Amino acid sequence: MTRVLVVGVGAIGGIVAAKLAGYAQVVGVDSNVAHARCISEHGLELQGATRLRAHFPCVTHASELIAQPFDAIVFLVKSRATAQVLQDLAGHLASRPLLLTLQNGMGNAELLAATGAPVARGATMTAGRYVAPGQVEHLIRGNTWIGPWQGSLADMRWFSDLLCAAGLPCEVLEDPMDTVWSKFVFNCVMNPVGALVAGHNAARYEVPEVCALVDTMAEECQQVVRALGGSFSFDPMAFVHKVRSGAVPLPRHAGSMALDIARGEETEIDALTGWIVVQAERLGIPVPACRTVTALVKGLEYAARERHSPAKESSA
Repeated sequence: MTRVLVVGVGAIGGIVAAKLAGYAQVVGVDSNVAHARCISEHGLELQGATRLRAHFPCVTHASELIAQPFDAIVFLVKSRATAQVLQDLAGHLASRPLLLTLQNGMGNAELLAATGAPVARGATMTAGRYVAPGQVEHLIRGNTWIGPWQGSLADMRWFSDLLCAAGLPCEVLEDPMDTVWSKFVFNCVMNPVGALVAGHNAARYEVPEVCALVDTMAEECQQVVRALGGSFSFDPMAFVHKVRSGAVPLPRHAGSMALDIARGEETEIDALTGWIVVQAERLGIPVPACRTVTALVKGLEYAARERHSPAKESSA
């Protein structure tokens, strides 16, 4: 039976792992000790758009994995963790499994390609959120697109077929970057804004000043991507326009960055909006809105770490 390792079994990773568990031998890795233990002992419960309980082993570190080869490894950890995870998985890469990144930020595919294994890069419009240990809510059923970053279409078509069979519609593209750029710009804008409004999602769509900020950031991000030679397979802000017009209901989830701040964890700002700022500076493109939002999120990170530090808690 096909063996698939899912690294990062949180929101999207949890949905992917749970859906695949009925069609492949799935193993999970997640640094959340309580979450990993609950999955191994009681299974992973999906709520919302998908309701099921999937049973598969989940460990907290690659050193706990049984020394058996995997056919594919799916990366859904935060971008900042990719390099360390690859180092931890070194002993499982000799068989050259397919490495797939559906992560939000830039730079992950390049790290995976350095292993010499076939690498698929992609984007997904599936949305979810971590609820509690052993529980993930499936918020939006969305399509997934993958394509070769290193390797051939044949190296990854089989995995697309597996995702489709498991109820996760997936299309293989010769060049996935137009789709990756579209989702990337959406995340660069909406994720940090969600953190700035403290996870109150209505503020992202109903406060005029925030809507204006969103539109300005989107324009800046798209200008930088085009200057880099990129293009878009769909309007990165199409979903935002639909919510504003009432064509689709207001989502309940304000993005992973808001959850990171609430937990006192580091965000992916450097791999998202911060990456745009760095590229814009190199290209000589002014991006004042993105630059300001990046700085504010870094301030939020600092404040959240201070608030959740053991020293602060013990003195309270």
